[in-house]
Amino acid sequence: MKEQSKIPTGKVQRAAKFVKTGAKVGGNYVKHYAKKAVNPSLGKEELHADNARDIYNSLSELKGSALKVAQMMSMDKNMLPAAYQDQFSMAQYSAPPLSYPLVVKTFQQYLKQSPSEIYDSFTKNAVNAASIGQVHQATLNGKKLAVKIQYPGVASSVKSDLKLVRPFAVRMMNLNEKDLDHYMEEVETRLMEETDYNLEVQRSVEISSACDHIEHLRFPKYYPELSSDRIITMDWLDGKVLKEFIKSNPSQEARNKVGQAMWDFYDYQIHTLRQVHADPHPGNFIIGNDNTLGIIDFGCVKVIPDEFYNPYFKLLRKEMLSANNELEETFIQLRFIYEDDTREDKDYFSGVVKELMVLLGKPFHQEEFDFGDDAYFQRIFELGEVISKSKKFRESEKARGARDGLYINRTYFGLYSILNELKAKVVTNKPELKAVAV
Repeated sequence: MKEQSKIPTGKVQRAAKFVKTGAKVGGNYVKHYAKKAVNPSLGKEELHADNARDIYNSLSELKGSALKVAQMMSMDKNMLPAAYQDQFSMAQYSAPPLSYPLVVKTFQQYLKQSPSEIYDSFTKNAVNAASIGQVHQATLNGKKLAVKIQYPGVASSVKSDLKLVRPFAVRMMNLNEKDLDHYMEEVETRLMEETDYNLEVQRSVEISSACDHIEHLRFPKYYPELSSDRIITMDWLDGKVLKEFIKSNPSQEARNKVGQAMWDFYDYQIHTLRQVHADPHPGNFIIGNDNTLGIIDFGCVKVIPDEFYNPYFKLLRKEMLSANNELEETFIQLRFIYEDDTREDKDYFSGVVKELMVLLGKPFHQEEFDFGDDAYFQRIFELGEVISKSKKFRESEKARGARDGLYINRTYFGLYSILNELKAKVVTNKPELKAVAV
Protein backbone atom coordinates (compact mmCIF):
# COMPACT_ATOMS: atom_id res chain seq x y z
CA MET A 1 0.00 0.00 0.00
CA LYS A 2 1.25 3.47 -0.89
CA GLU A 3 2.48 5.41 2.15
CA GLN A 4 1.99 9.11 2.90
CA SER A 5 5.04 11.26 3.56
CA LYS A 6 2.94 14.17 4.81
CA ILE A 7 -0.58 15.02 6.00
CA PRO A 8 -2.21 18.45 5.61
CA THR A 9 -2.45 19.69 9.21
CA GLY A 10 -3.37 23.39 8.90
CA LYS A 11 -7.00 24.53 8.63
CA VAL A 12 -6.38 26.28 5.30
CA GLN A 13 -4.63 23.24 3.79
CA ARG A 14 -7.38 20.90 4.93
CA ALA A 15 -10.15 23.25 3.78
CA ALA A 16 -8.49 23.51 0.35
CA LYS A 17 -8.58 19.72 0.08
CA PHE A 18 -12.30 19.69 0.85
CA VAL A 19 -12.94 22.45 -1.72
CA LYS A 20 -11.05 20.46 -4.36
CA THR A 21 -13.06 17.35 -3.51
CA GLY A 22 -16.31 19.32 -3.63
CA ALA A 23 -15.40 20.46 -7.13
CA LYS A 24 -14.83 16.83 -8.19
CA VAL A 25 -18.19 15.79 -6.74
CA GLY A 26 -19.84 18.72 -8.53
CA GLY A 27 -18.21 17.57 -11.77
CA ASN A 28 -19.54 14.06 -11.20
CA TYR A 29 -23.07 15.46 -10.91
CA VAL A 30 -22.63 17.49 -14.13
CA LYS A 31 -21.39 14.37 -15.93
CA HIS A 32 -24.30 12.31 -14.52
CA TYR A 33 -27.02 14.76 -15.59
CA ALA A 34 -25.44 15.16 -19.05
CA LYS A 35 -25.66 11.39 -19.49
CA LYS A 36 -29.18 11.34 -18.06
CA ALA A 37 -30.31 13.90 -20.65
CA VAL A 38 -29.37 11.37 -23.33
CA ASN A 39 -30.61 8.34 -21.36
CA PRO A 40 -33.51 9.30 -19.00
CA SER A 41 -33.61 5.80 -17.49
CA LEU A 42 -30.01 6.07 -16.23
CA GLY A 43 -29.67 5.17 -12.53
CA LYS A 44 -27.34 6.72 -9.95
CA GLU A 45 -25.02 3.75 -9.46
CA GLU A 46 -22.14 5.24 -11.46
CA LEU A 47 -22.61 8.65 -9.78
CA HIS A 48 -22.48 7.05 -6.32
CA ALA A 49 -19.39 5.03 -7.24
CA ASP A 50 -17.55 8.10 -8.60
CA ASN A 51 -18.48 10.26 -5.59
CA ALA A 52 -17.62 7.53 -3.09
CA ARG A 53 -14.18 7.03 -4.69
CA ASP A 54 -13.35 10.76 -4.83
CA ILE A 55 -14.58 11.50 -1.30
CA TYR A 56 -12.83 8.49 0.22
CA ASN A 57 -9.54 9.25 -1.54
CA SER A 58 -9.64 12.78 -0.16
CA LEU A 59 -10.61 11.78 3.38
CA SER A 60 -8.02 9.01 3.51
CA GLU A 61 -5.29 11.54 2.75
CA LEU A 62 -6.59 13.94 5.42
CA LYS A 63 -7.27 11.18 7.98
CA GLY A 64 -8.74 12.19 11.33
CA SER A 65 -12.31 13.11 12.20
CA ALA A 66 -13.72 13.31 8.69
CA LEU A 67 -12.45 9.81 7.86
CA LYS A 68 -13.75 8.54 11.22
CA VAL A 69 -17.23 9.88 10.41
CA ALA A 70 -17.06 8.09 7.04
CA GLN A 71 -16.13 4.88 8.84
CA MET A 72 -19.06 5.31 11.23
CA MET A 73 -21.47 5.86 8.33
CA SER A 74 -20.23 2.72 6.55
CA MET A 75 -21.42 0.61 9.50
CA ASP A 76 -25.05 1.69 8.97
CA LYS A 77 -26.57 -0.20 6.05
CA ASN A 78 -29.47 2.28 5.85
CA MET A 79 -27.40 5.45 5.85
CA LEU A 80 -25.54 5.26 2.55
CA PRO A 81 -25.77 3.64 -0.89
CA ALA A 82 -23.70 0.46 -1.25
CA ALA A 83 -20.89 2.22 -3.16
CA TYR A 84 -20.23 4.53 -0.18
CA GLN A 85 -20.43 1.67 2.31
CA ASP A 86 -17.87 -0.36 0.36
CA GLN A 87 -15.40 2.53 0.03
CA PHE A 88 -15.82 4.00 3.52
CA SER A 89 -15.56 0.63 5.26
CA MET A 90 -11.92 0.60 4.10
CA ALA A 91 -11.28 3.22 6.81
CA GLN A 92 -11.58 0.38 9.35
CA TYR A 93 -8.51 -1.46 8.05
CA SER A 94 -6.69 0.03 5.10
CA ALA A 95 -6.30 3.79 5.00
CA PRO A 96 -2.94 4.81 3.44
CA PRO A 97 -0.34 4.62 6.27
CA LEU A 98 2.22 7.21 7.33
CA SER A 99 5.78 6.81 6.12
CA TYR A 100 8.39 5.67 8.64
CA PRO A 101 10.16 9.07 8.91
CA LEU A 102 6.88 10.63 10.13
CA VAL A 103 6.50 7.82 12.66
CA VAL A 104 10.03 8.47 13.97
CA LYS A 105 9.28 12.19 14.20
CA THR A 106 6.21 11.46 16.36
CA PHE A 107 8.26 9.24 18.68
CA GLN A 108 10.99 11.83 19.08
CA GLN A 109 8.42 14.52 19.85
CA TYR A 110 6.42 12.54 22.44
CA LEU A 111 8.79 9.89 23.87
CA LYS A 112 12.09 11.70 23.15
CA GLN A 113 13.53 8.58 21.48
CA SER A 114 13.18 6.77 18.17
CA PRO A 115 11.37 3.39 18.03
CA SER A 116 14.71 1.58 17.54
CA GLU A 117 15.96 3.05 20.84
CA ILE A 118 12.85 1.91 22.77
CA TYR A 119 12.00 -1.54 21.36
CA ASP A 120 14.12 -4.56 20.45
CA SER A 121 12.39 -4.59 17.05
CA PHE A 122 9.84 -2.36 15.33
CA THR A 123 8.23 -2.83 11.91
CA LYS A 124 8.92 0.14 9.65
CA ASN A 125 5.69 -0.52 7.75
CA ALA A 126 2.32 -0.25 9.52
CA VAL A 127 0.45 -3.54 9.91
CA ASN A 128 -2.88 -1.69 10.11
CA ALA A 129 -3.88 1.89 9.28
CA ALA A 130 -7.29 3.35 10.19
CA SER A 131 -8.84 6.80 10.59
CA ILE A 132 -7.17 8.20 13.74
CA GLY A 133 -3.91 6.25 13.84
CA GLN A 134 -1.92 3.28 12.59
CA VAL A 135 -0.46 0.21 14.28
CA HIS A 136 3.08 -1.21 14.12
CA GLN A 137 4.32 -4.47 15.58
CA ALA A 138 7.25 -4.38 18.01
CA THR A 139 9.06 -6.67 20.44
CA LEU A 140 10.60 -5.93 23.82
CA ASN A 141 12.14 -8.41 26.27
CA GLY A 142 10.63 -11.33 24.40
CA LYS A 143 7.11 -9.84 24.29
CA LYS A 144 5.26 -9.09 21.07
CA LEU A 145 3.69 -5.63 21.21
CA ALA A 146 1.24 -3.49 19.24
CA VAL A 147 2.20 0.18 19.02
CA LYS A 148 -0.46 2.66 17.94
CA ILE A 149 0.65 6.05 16.59
CA GLN A 150 -1.76 8.92 16.06
CA TYR A 151 -1.59 10.83 12.80
CA PRO A 152 -0.22 14.41 13.01
CA GLY A 153 -2.80 17.18 13.22
CA VAL A 154 -5.76 14.91 14.04
CA ALA A 155 -6.43 16.26 17.55
CA SER A 156 -6.19 19.93 16.57
CA SER A 157 -8.46 19.59 13.54
CA VAL A 158 -11.52 17.83 15.00
CA LYS A 159 -13.75 20.90 15.21
CA SER A 160 -12.75 22.39 11.85
CA ASP A 161 -12.95 19.01 10.06
CA LEU A 162 -16.50 18.41 11.29
CA LYS A 163 -17.54 21.79 9.92
CA LEU A 164 -15.96 20.93 6.58
CA VAL A 165 -17.53 17.47 6.33
CA ARG A 166 -20.99 18.78 7.21
CA PRO A 167 -22.13 19.62 3.62
CA PHE A 168 -21.14 16.15 2.43
CA ALA A 169 -23.04 14.55 5.33
CA VAL A 170 -26.19 16.56 4.63
CA ARG A 171 -26.14 15.77 0.92
CA MET A 172 -25.07 12.13 1.01
CA MET A 173 -27.21 11.11 3.98
CA ASN A 174 -30.23 13.30 3.27
CA LEU A 175 -30.07 14.46 6.88
CA ASN A 176 -32.26 16.91 8.73
CA GLU A 177 -29.96 19.84 9.59
CA LYS A 178 -31.62 20.20 13.01
CA ASP A 179 -30.60 16.61 13.81
CA LEU A 180 -27.09 17.31 12.56
CA ASP A 181 -26.78 20.39 14.78
CA HIS A 182 -28.14 18.44 17.73
CA TYR A 183 -25.74 15.51 17.43
CA MET A 184 -22.60 17.27 16.20
CA GLU A 185 -21.57 18.32 19.71
CA GLU A 186 -21.79 14.69 20.87
CA VAL A 187 -19.71 13.51 17.90
CA GLU A 188 -17.14 16.24 18.52
CA THR A 189 -16.85 15.31 22.22
CA ARG A 190 -16.31 11.61 21.45
CA LEU A 191 -13.77 12.38 18.71
CA MET A 192 -11.82 14.71 20.99
CA GLU A 193 -11.68 11.89 23.55
CA GLU A 194 -10.49 9.46 20.86
CA THR A 195 -7.49 11.68 20.16
CA ASP A 196 -6.52 11.69 23.87
CA TYR A 197 -4.35 8.59 24.07
CA ASN A 198 -3.63 9.08 27.78
CA LEU A 199 -7.39 8.86 28.41
CA GLU A 200 -7.61 5.81 26.17
CA VAL A 201 -4.91 3.98 28.11
CA GLN A 202 -6.63 4.87 31.40
CA ARG A 203 -10.00 3.61 30.16
CA SER A 204 -8.46 0.54 28.57
CA VAL A 205 -6.89 -0.50 31.87
CA GLU A 206 -10.04 0.28 33.91
CA ILE A 207 -12.59 -1.43 31.65
CA SER A 208 -10.48 -4.47 30.80
CA SER A 209 -9.81 -4.97 34.51
CA ALA A 210 -13.51 -4.59 35.39
CA CYS A 211 -14.52 -7.10 32.67
CA ASP A 212 -11.70 -9.58 33.29
CA HIS A 213 -14.07 -12.03 35.03
CA ILE A 214 -16.26 -12.49 31.94
CA GLU A 215 -15.77 -15.90 30.33
CA HIS A 216 -13.92 -16.30 27.03
CA LEU A 217 -12.68 -12.70 26.85
CA ARG A 218 -9.08 -11.52 26.66
CA PHE A 219 -7.55 -8.07 26.74
CA PRO A 220 -4.05 -6.80 25.99
CA LYS A 221 -1.89 -5.45 28.79
CA TYR A 222 -1.19 -1.73 28.38
CA TYR A 223 2.14 -0.03 29.11
CA PRO A 224 1.63 3.58 30.28
CA GLU A 225 5.41 4.07 30.60
CA LEU A 226 5.74 3.37 26.84
CA SER A 227 2.72 5.47 25.92
CA SER A 228 2.02 9.19 25.61
CA ASP A 229 -0.44 11.76 24.23
CA ARG A 230 -0.06 10.30 20.71
CA ILE A 231 1.41 6.80 21.23
CA ILE A 232 0.00 3.67 22.89
CA THR A 233 1.97 0.49 23.57
CA MET A 234 0.09 -2.71 24.43
CA ASP A 235 0.44 -6.47 24.10
CA TRP A 236 -0.08 -7.87 20.64
CA LEU A 237 -3.14 -10.14 20.45
CA ASP A 238 -2.69 -13.03 18.02
CA GLY A 239 -5.75 -14.24 16.18
CA LYS A 240 -8.14 -13.55 13.33
CA VAL A 241 -10.28 -10.48 12.68
CA LEU A 242 -13.97 -11.20 12.17
CA LYS A 243 -13.86 -11.57 8.37
CA GLU A 244 -10.97 -14.04 8.58
CA PHE A 245 -12.71 -15.98 11.35
CA ILE A 246 -15.93 -16.33 9.31
CA LYS A 247 -13.97 -17.30 6.17
CA SER A 248 -12.38 -20.13 8.17
CA ASN A 249 -15.87 -21.75 8.32
CA PRO A 250 -16.06 -22.11 12.12
CA SER A 251 -18.52 -24.50 13.75
CA GLN A 252 -21.81 -23.23 15.16
CA GLU A 253 -20.40 -23.92 18.63
CA ALA A 254 -17.43 -21.63 17.93
CA ARG A 255 -19.70 -18.90 16.54
CA ASN A 256 -21.93 -19.12 19.61
CA LYS A 257 -18.93 -18.98 21.97
CA VAL A 258 -17.58 -15.80 20.35
CA GLY A 259 -21.05 -14.24 20.12
CA GLN A 260 -21.85 -15.00 23.76
CA ALA A 261 -18.60 -13.45 24.94
CA MET A 262 -19.34 -10.33 22.91
CA TRP A 263 -22.91 -10.07 24.22
CA ASP A 264 -21.78 -10.57 27.84
CA PHE A 265 -19.05 -7.95 27.43
CA TYR A 266 -21.50 -5.29 26.23
CA ASP A 267 -24.20 -6.35 28.67
CA TYR A 268 -21.87 -5.92 31.66
CA GLN A 269 -20.50 -2.57 30.52
CA ILE A 270 -23.89 -1.03 29.82
CA HIS A 271 -25.83 -2.30 32.82
CA THR A 272 -23.11 -2.50 35.48
CA LEU A 273 -20.31 -0.12 34.52
CA ARG A 274 -22.68 2.36 32.82
CA GLN A 275 -19.99 3.11 30.26
CA VAL A 276 -19.42 1.25 27.04
CA HIS A 277 -16.86 0.52 24.29
CA ALA A 278 -18.92 2.43 21.69
CA ASP A 279 -16.98 1.53 18.54
CA PRO A 280 -18.15 -2.01 17.70
CA HIS A 281 -16.69 -2.30 14.24
CA PRO A 282 -15.20 -5.68 13.24
CA GLY A 283 -11.59 -4.47 13.31
CA ASN A 284 -11.74 -4.01 17.09
CA PHE A 285 -12.20 -7.72 17.82
CA ILE A 286 -9.52 -10.43 17.54
CA ILE A 287 -10.60 -14.07 17.74
CA GLY A 288 -8.01 -16.48 19.13
CA ASN A 289 -7.31 -20.07 18.07
CA ASP A 290 -9.30 -21.22 21.13
CA ASN A 291 -12.26 -19.03 20.00
CA THR A 292 -11.77 -16.54 22.81
CA LEU A 293 -12.64 -12.93 21.97
CA GLY A 294 -9.93 -10.28 22.18
CA ILE A 295 -11.06 -6.67 22.64
CA ILE A 296 -8.91 -3.74 21.51
CA ASP A 297 -9.27 0.03 21.06
CA PHE A 298 -11.03 1.78 23.93
CA GLY A 299 -10.69 5.18 22.28
CA CYS A 300 -14.44 5.66 21.91
CA VAL A 301 -16.17 5.12 25.27
CA LYS A 302 -19.64 6.45 26.02
CA VAL A 303 -20.46 7.16 29.66
CA ILE A 304 -24.22 6.61 30.14
CA PRO A 305 -25.93 9.17 32.41
CA ASP A 306 -28.80 7.99 34.62
CA GLU A 307 -31.22 10.48 33.07
CA PHE A 308 -30.78 8.65 29.75
CA TYR A 309 -30.22 5.09 30.98
CA ASN A 310 -33.41 4.86 33.05
CA PRO A 311 -36.01 5.86 30.40
CA TYR A 312 -34.13 4.23 27.49
CA PHE A 313 -33.90 0.79 29.04
CA LYS A 314 -37.41 1.09 30.39
CA LEU A 315 -38.48 1.05 26.73
CA LEU A 316 -36.87 -2.36 26.27
CA ARG A 317 -39.33 -3.95 28.71
CA LYS A 318 -41.95 -5.81 26.74
CA GLU A 319 -44.85 -4.69 28.90
CA MET A 320 -43.79 -1.05 28.62
CA LEU A 321 -44.72 -0.90 24.94
CA SER A 322 -48.42 -1.28 25.77
CA ALA A 323 -48.44 1.25 28.66
CA ASN A 324 -49.55 4.19 26.50
CA ASN A 325 -49.57 7.05 29.04
CA GLU A 326 -46.22 6.10 30.57
CA LEU A 327 -44.87 5.42 27.10
CA GLU A 328 -45.64 8.95 25.89
CA GLU A 329 -43.99 10.43 28.99
CA THR A 330 -40.87 8.30 28.32
CA PHE A 331 -40.76 9.39 24.67
CA ILE A 332 -40.84 13.01 25.86
CA GLN A 333 -37.98 12.34 28.30
CA LEU A 334 -35.94 10.92 25.41
CA ARG A 335 -36.90 13.78 23.07
CA PHE A 336 -38.55 11.60 20.47
CA ILE A 337 -41.61 13.79 20.92
CA TYR A 338 -42.18 17.16 22.61
CA GLU A 339 -44.92 18.58 24.83
CA ASP A 340 -45.84 21.21 22.22
CA ASP A 341 -45.96 18.77 19.26
CA THR A 342 -49.29 18.48 17.50
CA ARG A 343 -51.27 15.34 18.26
CA GLU A 344 -50.60 14.18 14.70
CA ASP A 345 -46.82 14.55 15.18
CA LYS A 346 -46.90 12.85 18.57
CA ASP A 347 -48.76 9.88 17.12
CA TYR A 348 -46.51 9.63 14.06
CA PHE A 349 -43.12 9.84 15.81
CA SER A 350 -44.30 7.69 18.74
CA GLY A 351 -45.53 5.02 16.31
CA VAL A 352 -42.25 4.82 14.41
CA VAL A 353 -40.10 4.83 17.56
CA LYS A 354 -42.32 2.24 19.22
CA GLU A 355 -41.92 -0.04 16.20
CA LEU A 356 -38.14 0.46 16.31
CA MET A 357 -37.94 -0.30 20.06
CA VAL A 358 -40.04 -3.45 19.59
CA LEU A 359 -37.46 -4.67 17.08
CA LEU A 360 -34.44 -3.55 19.11
CA GLY A 361 -35.90 -5.10 22.27
CA LYS A 362 -36.75 -8.46 20.74
CA PRO A 363 -33.51 -10.20 21.83
CA PHE A 364 -34.23 -9.12 25.43
CA HIS A 365 -37.69 -10.69 25.45
CA GLN A 366 -36.59 -14.33 25.27
CA GLU A 367 -34.01 -16.54 26.93
CA GLU A 368 -31.98 -17.13 23.77
CA PHE A 369 -31.87 -15.22 20.49
CA ASP A 370 -30.72 -16.37 17.07
CA PHE A 371 -28.85 -13.42 15.54
CA GLY A 372 -28.50 -15.45 12.35
CA ASP A 373 -32.18 -14.72 11.62
CA ASP A 374 -31.80 -12.62 8.46
CA ALA A 375 -35.54 -11.92 8.33
CA TYR A 376 -35.23 -10.06 11.66
CA PHE A 377 -32.45 -7.88 10.30
CA GLN A 378 -34.35 -7.28 7.08
CA ARG A 379 -37.20 -5.80 9.15
CA ILE A 380 -34.72 -3.51 10.92
CA PHE A 381 -33.22 -2.34 7.61
CA GLU A 382 -36.65 -1.79 6.10
CA LEU A 383 -37.73 0.33 9.06
CA GLY A 384 -34.45 2.25 8.85
CA GLU A 385 -35.19 2.88 5.19
CA VAL A 386 -38.65 4.22 6.09
CA ILE A 387 -37.15 6.59 8.66
CA SER A 388 -34.36 7.79 6.33
CA LYS A 389 -36.90 8.61 3.61
CA SER A 390 -39.58 10.02 5.93
CA LYS A 391 -40.54 13.59 5.07
CA LYS A 392 -41.72 14.03 8.68
CA PHE A 393 -38.29 13.20 10.08
CA ARG A 394 -36.43 15.11 7.38
CA GLU A 395 -38.45 18.31 7.72
CA SER A 396 -39.01 18.26 11.48
CA GLU A 397 -38.11 21.58 13.10
CA LYS A 398 -36.91 19.71 16.19
CA ALA A 399 -34.22 17.06 16.59
CA ARG A 400 -35.76 13.67 17.31
CA GLY A 401 -33.97 11.66 19.97
CA ALA A 402 -31.77 12.48 22.96
CA ARG A 403 -28.15 13.29 22.15
CA ASP A 404 -26.96 10.51 24.49
CA GLY A 405 -28.76 7.99 22.31
CA LEU A 406 -26.49 8.54 19.31
CA TYR A 407 -23.62 6.32 20.50
CA ILE A 408 -25.85 3.90 22.44
CA ASN A 409 -27.92 3.19 19.32
CA ARG A 410 -24.73 2.96 17.27
CA THR A 411 -23.34 0.46 19.80
CA TYR A 412 -26.42 -1.76 19.73
CA PHE A 413 -26.82 -1.76 15.96
CA GLY A 414 -23.09 -2.41 15.55
CA LEU A 415 -23.26 -5.26 18.07
CA TYR A 416 -26.35 -6.78 16.45
CA SER A 417 -24.78 -6.51 13.00
CA ILE A 418 -21.62 -8.34 14.09
CA LEU A 419 -23.64 -11.07 15.82
CA ASN A 420 -25.65 -11.44 12.60
CA GLU A 421 -22.43 -11.85 10.59
CA LEU A 422 -21.35 -14.48 13.10
CA LYS A 423 -24.76 -16.22 12.84
CA ALA A 424 -24.51 -16.64 16.61
CA LYS A 425 -27.15 -17.94 19.00
CA VAL A 426 -26.82 -16.07 22.29
CA VAL A 427 -28.33 -16.37 25.77
CA THR A 428 -29.61 -12.81 26.19
CA ASN A 429 -31.81 -12.98 29.28
CA LYS A 430 -29.20 -13.13 32.03
CA PRO A 431 -29.65 -12.12 35.70
CA GLU A 432 -28.11 -8.67 35.27
CA LEU A 433 -30.76 -7.95 32.62
CA LYS A 434 -33.76 -8.92 34.74
CA ALA A 435 -34.62 -5.22 35.20
CA VAL A 436 -34.90 -4.93 31.42
CA ALA A 437 -36.25 -8.26 30.25
CA VAL A 438 -39.70 -9.73 30.81
